[in-house]
Amino acid sequence: MRVCLGIDPGLARLGWGAVMRIGPDFFPLDYGCIETFPDMTFTQRLMKIYADLQRVITETRPDFAAVERLFFGRNTTTAEYVWQARGVIMLLTAQNSLPVTEPAPNNIKRTVCGNGKANKREVQTTIRDILALDDIPRPDDTADALAAAVAGLSLHEGG
Repeated sequence: MRVCLGIDPGLARLGWGAVMRIGPDFFPLDYGCIETFPDMTFTQRLMKIYADLQRVITETRPDFAAVERLFFGRNTTTAEYVWQARGVIMLLTAQNSLPVTEPAPNNIKRTVCGNGKANKREVQTTIRDILALDDIPRPDDTADALAAAVAGLSLHEGG
């Protein structure tokens, strides 16, 4: 039995999901989204991410984390802020002695859906089905974090 904390990095919304694997089955322990707001200073936003994610790590007690690798097209300003939020995530995993795997988005999609080019809706419905949830996790960042956790467990444990 292993627990992976999946994280979908972001500054405005950071999705997280703790998933346990027992044999071939996956079970959601807890999941959610850390939100920061534009009226906060940038450093206040980073501190909120730090404090809230530390609480998540303390409460869920994961064995390791799967932090989705970032991919950006043209918006370098957004990328800069998200990279800094990602730095907070990596600092927290180091401080909590959590090994980290960093699956790329297409690897997460391939592992969860069987198709590295699956669309968001396919990922959401597949995660709902894999974790036997009543509804698709919202917002999208939360579903992406749960997918990262499932992929992390699958990749880390060989299938």
